[in-house]
Order: sequence, then C-alpha cells, then structure tokens
Amino acid sequence: MIDYIIVGFGLAGLSFVEQLEDNNKSYLVFENNSQRSSRVAGGLYNPVILKRFTPAWSANEQLQKALPFYRRIETRLQESFVKDLSIVRRFNSIEEQNTWFEACDKPILDQFLLPELIENTNKALDVPYQFGRVKHTGKVDLKKMLSLYLNYIDQKKRLANESFNHDQLLVKPDFVEYKNVKAKHIIFAEGFGVKNNPFFNYLPLVGNKGEYIIIKSEALKLEEAVKSSVFIIPLGNDTYKVGATYNNQDKSPGTTEQAKKEIENKLDSFLKAKYEVIDQVAGIRPTVRDRRPLVGTHPEFINIHILNGLGSRGILIGPTVAQHLYNLIENKKPLNKEYNIKRFEKL
Repeated sequence: MIDYIIVGFGLAGLSFVEQLEDNNKSYLVFENNSQRSSRVAGGLYNPVILKRFTPAWSANEQLQKALPFYRRIETRLQESFVKDLSIVRRFNSIEEQNTWFEACDKPILDQFLLPELIENTNKALDVPYQFGRVKHTGKVDLKKMLSLYLNYIDQKKRLANESFNHDQLLVKPDFVEYKNVKAKHIIFAEGFGVKNNPFFNYLPLVGNKGEYIIIKSEALKLEEAVKSSVFIIPLGNDTYKVGATYNNQDKSPGTTEQAKKEIENKLDSFLKAKYEVIDQVAGIRPTVRDRRPLVGTHPEFINIHILNGLGSRGILIGPTVAQHLYNLIENKKPLNKEYNIKRFEKL
C-alpha cells in the first residue's frame, strides 16, 4: 500500500508531488504526455494582470510561496531553471499611462508597480508612450523543470509512462486499487484531459487553447520581457517566445496557421526588426469559467481528489493550492470556498 497515486504531471502534478517529497510520502505517477499546456507555456511569473493593471488573484500569498518552492526544487534536482526577469508594459496611449499611475497609488498594487516611466532605448521597438515596469517578476523554464523532475522520479521507480485507464480503478472504502497498485489516495492532475475522467467530468472545465511562435532576431537584443498586444519573452541566443493566443473554441492539440498570423500581425505593429519564425507550439490551458482552480475531494469517494484548473497562472497558483489540498487530505484543514470544487456540487 502506497500513500498516493498521481495521474498527470504538469504544474499541478509536480506541485503535489513536491508536497509528498517534503513529507516523505510514497507515491506513483502516471504520465502519458498527452497534455502539453505546462510544457509550452511562456513560463513567466507575474503578480499583475497587465491588460487592465489589476492584481492577479491572491498574487501576494502565491508569490511568497512560489519562489521558495521552485528554489527548493532547484536544490533537489541540482539544476537551475528559475531566473529573475524584468517585465515592462508598453503603453499605447497617454490614457494608459494615466491608468498605470492610478494603479500605482493603490495599496494592493504599489508593491508591484514602479511609478516612474521607462524610456525606450531599443531601436528595434516602436514605443511612442514609454514603458511601465513590474516588480517581483521572473521566468521558470517549465519544460526543463518538468523533464528533470520526471527523470528524478523515474530513477526512484515512481513513474509509470503510460495512459491511465479510469475504468480499471477500483474504489474501496479506505483505499483505491489500480492494476495491483493499492494507494490510500489518488490525485487527478490531468489538465484539460479531465474532460475524459468519469469521476470529475461534471466540473465546468472549459479549456483555452494557447499558441506561441518562437522567433530568431539578431537585431532585437532584448534582455527583459515586453508586454504589448503580445508578450516577447527572451530565450537566449537571439531567440524569443512570442504570444500567446486565447481560443476557447478550438480544442485540437496541433498548431494553426491562423494563430501564427494573429501573433505575427500583433508583433509587426510594434517590432521594427527583422525576424524569422523558427517554431510554433500549442497547448490547451485548463481554465474554468469563474477563473478559479478546481481543488478538492470527490463528493462521493473520500479517497479520490482533484488538482486542476490552474489556467494561465499556474506557476504562481500551483504551489499554494497543492499545499492546501495536501493539508485537506492529511490534516483535515478546510479549503478556501473560492476554489473548492464543492461550489459545483449542484452539477
């Protein structure tokens, strides 16, 4: 009998496994690489919604937990994949500048926004109304971190590289059993794949497809992330990740020419340097209509749980809600009603 089965290993699965590692719990992870949203995401952590200059949900609490969390993983894996990275917001008008100044005066935002305008010195960018800078931002190389962590648990014989067949899960009063593996609890962290999960497919997970293009531009020479109509995120060696799109209709896994054109059109509106598109990636974000995660225990089965719906801010949200779910299961500590799946029990 092990303590936990984990199904899925994106940001949600990794965040919960790290709780188990910290508490010396036994586990087995099932991962088939079918959900790619964590691996293709931009990787930025940013406490501010830069479209409207408003604070992200619970940003301060999440930021305080997330950075030490990822630093501990770096220590555990003896690798580096977290770096401070400045984010600047390109203003489109004087009105946007004024809105920025108003946001800087709000107590909840003054710790994250610099009130001084930043002059543009990069000739490759068209920035007629200057920049605003966000504090306490950075980047996590998600693809590298997830790959290294999978290798880590594989070496510990705690990884099953296979699809999980929900129909073969046997639910007992005090444990679950799957293919002769018995566990006290099972955590479903399947991302958008939860739509095929018979235990939790009643939950209103919408899914939002995001696509990025990867460009190479020797003239751009950016050392910070720029947010305009799209993000430009430096990757090193004159390459940049640009995007992303938001499409809640298309649920296909592949990239599209339409998204590529959309990103290029937005990029061309303020980038004056030549560039070459060298790659394109896509993933379906596990999003919920009320923009809150899906965390909690199944309404009928006390040893079946879910950790999902992290959306586009999973880097900040994941460590916090994973810890809260662990405390619910192990210490009977109630979850916040905002993200407890009990809010959808009527479904």
